Amino acid sequence: MPISFPLNPTLNQTYVYNSITWTYNGTAWTKSSAGGGASLPSQATNSGKYLTTDGTAASWGLVSVTPTAVSDQSNSSTGYFDLPSGTTAQRPGTVYQGATRVNTTTNRLEIYHNGNWNNLNYIGAIEATGGTVTTSGGFRTHVFTTSGEFSVIDAPAGSYIQYLIVAGGGGAGCSNGAAGGGAGGLLYSGNYSVTSGNYTVTVGAGGTGVGSLSIRGANGSNSVFGSLTAIGGGGSGSEGFNASNGVSTGNGYGASGGSGGGSVRTSAANTGGRGTSGQGNNGGANVSDGAPHYAGGGGGGAGAAGADGNAGGAGTGGAGLYYSDFTAYGSPSGWFAGGGGAGYYNNNSGGAGAAGGNGGGAGGGSQLTASARNGVANTGGGGGGHGLTSGTGGSGGSGIVIIRYAVA
Repeated sequence: MPISFPLNPTLNQTYVYNSITWTYNGTAWTKSSAGGGASLPSQATNSGKYLTTDGTAASWGLVSVTPTAVSDQSNSSTGYFDLPSGTTAQRPGTVYQGATRVNTTTNRLEIYHNGNWNNLNYIGAIEATGGTVTTSGGFRTHVFTTSGEFSVIDAPAGSYIQYLIVAGGGGAGCSNGAAGGGAGGLLYSGNYSVTSGNYTVTVGAGGTGVGSLSIRGANGSNSVFGSLTAIGGGGSGSEGFNASNGVSTGNGYGASGGSGGGSVRTSAANTGGRGTSGQGNNGGANVSDGAPHYAGGGGGGAGAAGADGNAGGAGTGGAGLYYSDFTAYGSPSGWFAGGGGAGYYNNNSGGAGAAGGNGGGAGGGSQLTASARNGVANTGGGGGGHGLTSGTGGSGGSGIVIIRYAVA
């Protein structure tokens, strides 16, 4: 085994190895008097030579390692293989075919092939733009309250996001037994795969409430993220009954949508509008027990159907859904969807409006109020019905699109 003498020794510096003391005389290492005091051969100087344990001198030489001795061997290490890394500007000038490195400018593995550096794989977090962007707790969130584009600049293989897509809520009508508009349809996924590219985002508007007995409240508009579409909430029915001739106009039925709109009476009871499977629920029905007790049904919500109206009062709006990952956007916005309740008419005394569903659904206006309430903006809540034939039903709340993914 060679002795590794100190580099750059000074005159008379000593070094002990295996109980033998060596002294540097300015040109070479010599044994102490205990070892005979003989000087070492001239080759055993401190200029790239080494001394073996038996006291003989030897020269350093090059060790030749064949490529197969390195690359064609099994490796049982659980550690790592160290690749060189640097910026694009720091790429080496002389490069061999197959050279591999980490480019810290582009966050990619790259390999030199056919005279060019080629990207192998992106190794950073998702990089994207669009909407209002916040970063907290290792997650980045993009909130779209208006239409736009989610642009994924780079994404590692296997990247996924969470999304919440809520359509606009349905508008409400008016009548002696008003009903609530249906909530906008809701789509959610906690594990949706994305790749580099642009994803169109459309935020649906709420449907307009109406003040005519012959017109149903307008459906909310759809919200879109890429190929995914949440359906706008169904508008609620207006009374749709011509008292002068007893003929129904047919507008007492709630419209179908993401969640169905509530129904009001015509000349008979009506079922509520139908919700879209996987996005929302049915609207509530009108239950007629004979004039003047008529009560509209509540609009459906993402989490529950609207309640039926009855002689004791109008139907409440269906409840929305709550997602804890998005609580930063407040209450009731954290629920994101719910149907509006319906005002009702009772013995010409003006009964109170029923409650809207959690998640932005509007309460119904009574016969004695000037107007019903609108669904909450950016929740997809349904508009509240108005319990007065000359009143105006509430409009639905606009939708929202939220995208969230890990960045650390």
